[in-house]
Amino acid sequence: MEIFQYLVDFMRSLVEYSFLATKSMGFPSYGIAIILLTIIIKLILAPLTQKQVQSMKGMADLQPKMKAIQDKYKDNPQKAQQEIMKMYKELGINPLAGCLPLLVQMPFLIAIFYALQGYPYDPQYAQFLWLPNLSDPDPIYVLPVLSALSTYIMSKQTSASGNNQQAKIMNIFMPLFIGYISLNFASGLVIYWVVSNLFQLAQQTLIYRNNK
Repeated sequence: MEIFQYLVDFMRSLVEYSFLATKSMGFPSYGIAIILLTIIIKLILAPLTQKQVQSMKGMADLQPKMKAIQDKYKDNPQKAQQEIMKMYKELGINPLAGCLPLLVQMPFLIAIFYALQGYPYDPQYAQFLWLPNLSDPDPIYVLPVLSALSTYIMSKQTSASGNNQQAKIMNIFMPLFIGYISLNFASGLVIYWVVSNLFQLAQQTLIYRNNK
């Protein structure tokens, strides 16, 4: 617990350093500081994100083949599992490969969440664009809409093709859930989420293009 609190405090200090950097350049802004810090964090975590995205996309693309195997051996689940594992081996895919990068990133993601949700902004610089205060939720709901929309596009990009009903439901539910909880989150935190999503969308697009 103490280690996690240290990580949260470290993230808050990074926000302050980023703000001081904007101040030294003549345009003090916590909003710009959060955007800069988000990009830096995403760049540092980019290699892990790449491994995670490639694994997720690979597993999603295999869903139709897995469904065909399960249907073929619906009366013999053990045989179906053996055939699926055989397919993984032949294609060189590790179904757990996407978990480790995500687990490594989680402490940092949770820490930045707590750091921004309760960050003590200087009232003199707490305003950003149309937002009266980065500590408060967006009064006109632009950020919650952007968070839901960017989450939808990102999840759609990595989802399985075909008629996977479960994936389709999650592609709708998760963005709506993210948008809903963003209604009550501090604007600074939602800015981080939106910029992080946009960065990852660009990264995923490059990954898929290179893979093709």
